[in-house]
Amino acid sequence: MNTRPRRIPRRRTAVLAAAIGLLMAGCSSGTDEGADGAGAARGPGGLRVALVTHGSEGDEFWDRVRKGAETAAAKDGIELTYLSDPDGAGQADLVREAIRDGVDGIALTLAKPQAMKDPVNEARAAGIPVVGLNSGVDAWKKAGLLAFFGQDESLAGRAVGEKLNDLKARHTLCLVHERGNVGLEARCAGVKKTFRGTAENLYVDGTDERAVSGILTARLRQDPSIDQVVTNGADFALAAVDAAAEADSDAEVATFDLNEELLDAVRGGNVRFAVDQQPYLQGYLAVDALWLYRTNGNVSGGGSAPVLTGPAFVTKTEADSVAGFAAAGTR
Repeated sequence: MNTRPRRIPRRRTAVLAAAIGLLMAGCSSGTDEGADGAGAARGPGGLRVALVTHGSEGDEFWDRVRKGAETAAAKDGIELTYLSDPDGAGQADLVREAIRDGVDGIALTLAKPQAMKDPVNEARAAGIPVVGLNSGVDAWKKAGLLAFFGQDESLAGRAVGEKLNDLKARHTLCLVHERGNVGLEARCAGVKKTFRGTAENLYVDGTDERAVSGILTARLRQDPSIDQVVTNGADFALAAVDAAAEADSDAEVATFDLNEELLDAVRGGNVRFAVDQQPYLQGYLAVDALWLYRTNGNVSGGGSAPVLTGPAFVTKTEADSVAGFAAAGTR
């Protein structure tokens, strides 16, 4: 196994909340200002939408979400601002700034639903429609959102558990890199629900790449019965491949989410499979849904059911068919 370790992005506040108004006024759709957001894709005098996520700076997953959102904004003539903060309180502050700025719609993630409760209520009181994406499939209706676009993480986890049964795995370690993230917890709980062998979670601080690798390597050395590691992100999967090699472990690696380098690892046999929740599609549909609601009163899913974007399994067999899309940053 010769997959080169990837740097796991460090989490930090993406922008200062007070910058939102300036961003909307000062950036064009053709300007790339980094994965942590802060750029505004301007439409020709149309609606203004804020996309506020819990993504970390430099994370390729959120690059794909943002690219999908910007594609929809360009099509619909929307002025889009992308902002992110992995901290729940910081994300809530960004949503409140968007409300004060008087945007026409907000798309947000619910990785920490409790932190978003009050900001969502404030947006609704201000007459601003809010849709959810990516995280919060079990919380969006209770939170009062119009619609939700993403993966049912519990369902995806159960599907992974069944697939591992087919692959004859016996002892699975599910790596959780962010405590309190409801989506990650639901995935690993789903794996445990259907997996017929031993399933346990390993909690690490995803902001400290050395600690993640060290803890995982030590755990694999400690227990040679672990024959499968499931991670919750492409970068963590690539790190797990190297940790298994360092520990002289026979454990295989599978993961939720993918990127171009992870796809190469699947094609090369270093990673068994990836579960694609299609982040590009999540960003695209969330922004497009706000345009449809504002211009035609449409509500995706009827306001009662989520619009699912995954899970879609990518194994060595399917890898070639999505390689071009991954290289373009849309899968």
